Amino acid sequence: MDAFREGDVRCVIGGADATEHLVRSGFDYIFFTGGTNVGRIVMEAASKHLTPISLELGGKSPCIVDESANIDLAAKRIVWGKFINAGQTCVAPDYLLVHKKIKDKLLEAIKKYINKFFSNALKEDYQFPKIITERHFKRLLGLMDSGNVFYGGKSDSKTNRIEPTIIDDVNWDSPIMQEEIFGPILPVIEFTDLNEVIKLINSRPKPLALYFFTTNKASENLILKSISYGGGCINDTIVHLATSHLPFGGVGESGMGNYHGKASFETFSHKKSVMKKSNRLDIPLRYPPFKDNLKVLKKFMK
Repeated sequence: MDAFREGDVRCVIGGADATEHLVRSGFDYIFFTGGTNVGRIVMEAASKHLTPISLELGGKSPCIVDESANIDLAAKRIVWGKFINAGQTCVAPDYLLVHKKIKDKLLEAIKKYINKFFSNALKEDYQFPKIITERHFKRLLGLMDSGNVFYGGKSDSKTNRIEPTIIDDVNWDSPIMQEEIFGPILPVIEFTDLNEVIKLINSRPKPLALYFFTTNKASENLILKSISYGGGCINDTIVHLATSHLPFGGVGESGMGNYHGKASFETFSHKKSVMKKSNRLDIPLRYPPFKDNLKVLKKFMK
């Protein structure tokens, strides 16, 4: 608080009612982080005051692994990025798209790193996060029926913990593919054609993040130029969020506006344009009647 005077910053603790009251109060700018449904409510309320707004939402962020990827390193970084805060981050890899040729090897490597990092996830004294509410805990358990549990699947209703879980044999129409997971469950879909993957991702709302593991430069360029998403990584997960040198934000249903570092300063600033003119020179050409000077004036005003 050293950066602000007393009274410049205020924290209001509350739920949906408090949020609704705040956004209807008429601010100069609203910055909202949360889900898409509440984001629509916030944007509607802001529109009544014509209040500019940034929305940092979320969505189903794909993680694609092609047949050329470094399998062991990809597995390690996917497990790390997916299960930070038990998957309760807006940029967590939401689902895994893996080439059929390397699927079995990748899943075994993922299982190895889950065991290494989170083998005691359900133990009371282990620092694996709980699911934020009982409602979301039950929602996540329901999503596990979308396929076959390849690994994990255990939970503890006393602590609202779910161990890192991999769900195989999922398809694009499965229930788990219809909403953002926001939890420690990773569904797996195999593919054989990268162009088909691009087509399917583009048929859905634009994701907040996208992750692609490859050593093929042509495939990398194809993904980068063919899919619209907020931001992401090549051969890693999450870390684009951590740097202050890159703007972070969504696109389409995953959000609007961006922040971090200089981008944050620009988001909360208004560039006010002012031109100061001299009183010594006043060109008569600008004033009517224009007569034959109109063509010259148009060139002058460009």
